[in-house]
Amino acid sequence: MTSNQKRPFFLQFTLGFIAILILFGCANIQRPMGGPRDRTPPKLLKATPLNSTRNFTAKIIQLDFDEYFKLNNVYQEITISPDVNKQPEYSIKNKSLIIKLKDTLQKNTTYVFNFGKAIADVNEGNVLKNFTYVLSTGATIDSLKITGSVTNVQTQKKEKDVTVMLFPLNRDTTWGKHKPAIYTTTDSAGNFSLANLKAGDYKVYALMEKSPNKIYDNDEELVAFKKDVIHLTRDTANLQLILFKQIPPKLRLIERKIDNDGKLYFIFNKPLLNPGVHIWDKKLDSAKIVDFSPTADTAMIYLKDMTFDSVKVSFLDKDKPLDTVTLKRSKRDTYKRIIALQYNTTFDKLKPGTDLVITSNYPIATIDPTRIIMQEDSNEVTDFNIIRDPQSLKKFTLKTRLRQGKNYSLAFNIGTFTDIYSDRSALIKKQFSVDKQENYSQLTLHVTLPDSSGNKNYVVQLLNDNNIEIKSTVVNKNGPIVFSRYPVGKYRVRVIYDANKNGKWDTGDIKQKIQPENIWIFTKTIPLRTNFEIDEDIVVPPEVPNP
Repeated sequence: MTSNQKRPFFLQFTLGFIAILILFGCANIQRPMGGPRDRTPPKLLKATPLNSTRNFTAKIIQLDFDEYFKLNNVYQEITISPDVNKQPEYSIKNKSLIIKLKDTLQKNTTYVFNFGKAIADVNEGNVLKNFTYVLSTGATIDSLKITGSVTNVQTQKKEKDVTVMLFPLNRDTTWGKHKPAIYTTTDSAGNFSLANLKAGDYKVYALMEKSPNKIYDNDEELVAFKKDVIHLTRDTANLQLILFKQIPPKLRLIERKIDNDGKLYFIFNKPLLNPGVHIWDKKLDSAKIVDFSPTADTAMIYLKDMTFDSVKVSFLDKDKPLDTVTLKRSKRDTYKRIIALQYNTTFDKLKPGTDLVITSNYPIATIDPTRIIMQEDSNEVTDFNIIRDPQSLKKFTLKTRLRQGKNYSLAFNIGTFTDIYSDRSALIKKQFSVDKQENYSQLTLHVTLPDSSGNKNYVVQLLNDNNIEIKSTVVNKNGPIVFSRYPVGKYRVRVIYDANKNGKWDTGDIKQKIQPENIWIFTKTIPLRTNFEIDEDIVVPPEVPNP
């Protein structure tokens, strides 16, 4: 073959190879390189039959979108109202969604296909939220609407991506057990809209989920409801739903174990009002040391005798038995403990006028004060005492004269502390100083209540910059509340409308039809400056009922 004959063959081969690359490149849907990220969900270009078609008789619905898309959790996200006996078949053809109806539709009925979060684009997963396709087998389409918003009771902020559900009154008992047929999700501003509704009686609920199954099946999920029935005869607007976390009706242990250090460790699904523990072995029960967390939803039990094969533990609330569990161990099990200490200092600074409080991670049986060396600057301090807390074997107070402008050091030498298991502490060192008085301020809140007759209670809470409660005061009359010697920083004020006058916030209960106690948050952030006294007027607005 001559060189002139080889050239056409080579040219044909090259062109063919390029054509194959182009063909396969076009066949793969890939994210475009460069440019801003696509944040737009698929857009409906055409529906066949048209959306809101009346006298519908078709068996196939085709929805054409402007880009390639995927379907997520089809039979979980997509609902049809009213229900159909046989679910449709959903398939994707290029940029179109094909819906094949498998059931005969009722006459003169409006059907709403709610796609939830099922439709998302291929490249970025942008979700087309709350897309609906509506049809009617009769001459008219149901057109009533309910609009409103969902607010978190604790933060008083509107919440997005909350599922708002509507149940016909004759199906109200299915709440929390079955997926709703009529629902929507709140937008980024916390607002919602339920459209194409039929006149009738309804109950409305909202659910902020951990898992998106539209069923209330997790104690951590937030819920909302309206106590009254909605008699829908015309459009309903400005429906306000208040989200709250319920207290589970039944105590349940989330975690139970014997830790590597030998303590019995339990976490409950709810706090106990007046917790108690009973161990069925009398000898172990008489020697047990129980430590509940401040929130009363965690218990740690320390047993000096760890030779048992199994231990049976009952938990009580107000002396009423709630649950009993058994923990087992092997005779070969061994435990390792290292005594550690915590202190009531912040960045090694102690609040002026307070004693140093020392907390151990294990109950301490004995303390040897002769093994403690304390210094003020470089001078040894000998006139100090370690005082036990009568309520806790883990807590102690250092009693001595502490002065501002001085640096203190503590050396707890080997064997200073011996725990109930006879473990001795290693060398532990601590340095601290008394903070300057000018780093603290006084805040006076001049509170004006909507009802100062003394018949209603209000709980005024001071929050830090992380919205954690620092101090609360119950008031029922107008007047000042003084918060003395608080560190410089930013603070906020929250007020609870204490309806049952128990001095704390109470959540709601759907089963008992009880709404949570209302909360009002002062919108202004209050800065406390160095060595400064701040006065702030707090005018509490009248309570807005939550029916």
